[in-house]
Amino acid sequence: MPREPLQVLYEDNHLLAVDKPAGLPTMGVAAGIDNLLSLAKDYIKHKYRKPGNVYLGAMSRLDAPVSGVLLLARTSKAAARLTEQFRDRTVEKVYWAVLTGDVPHGGECVDWIVKDERHRRMHMATAATPGAQEARLSYRRLHEVDGGWLVEVSLDTGRKHQIRLQLGQRGFPVVGDRKYGSPVPFSAGIALHARRLVCMHPTRGEPLELVAPLPKSWRNFGVAESD
Repeated sequence: MPREPLQVLYEDNHLLAVDKPAGLPTMGVAAGIDNLLSLAKDYIKHKYRKPGNVYLGAMSRLDAPVSGVLLLARTSKAAARLTEQFRDRTVEKVYWAVLTGDVPHGGECVDWIVKDERHRRMHMATAATPGAQEARLSYRRLHEVDGGWLVEVSLDTGRKHQIRLQLGQRGFPVVGDRKYGSPVPFSAGIALHARRLVCMHPTRGEPLELVAPLPKSWRNFGVAESD
């Protein structure tokens, strides 16, 4: 079955922002397997009739089952300046999630987490654990939806599986995320969506806000764009 065309949220000579569908890896998969980065390169190559290799740098990554805003740099200058923004934690990263369990009204999660390469997952750790990284996020409960709670998550750090692990370990996993404790299935990936990303444009120096519409699969929760 052919994949739907790339959903472009923003595009200029320096940047390309797309709405990644659930189930599509960002990058780093075996040759011949669809991934967002290769599809985006094909898009640029054909639209602008560029010969040879196309440069695109992934400024943000989303887990394969996660949907939403993904930002790519079209030039090395843009990539360097955006990398600095992400490193300095000046980029605003907001996610929407549907969680099950006894979800508090809001709070902050500060943990140390470590990769488990063998099982392709993350684990809670301590600051003394070799390879551990600090993981920080805050969240607020928006309202109850069919099957759980709609929650807005603001990421301070951007660790692999961070939202999934930190919330799942506290007893309110993301719907559909069996890896981190959800007993509830979801029709397309998991109920985690990179809703909004705000950064400074790398050449114009102006704020750039990118918003990804909710996937159709979220309609089953009764979640609306205005939520």
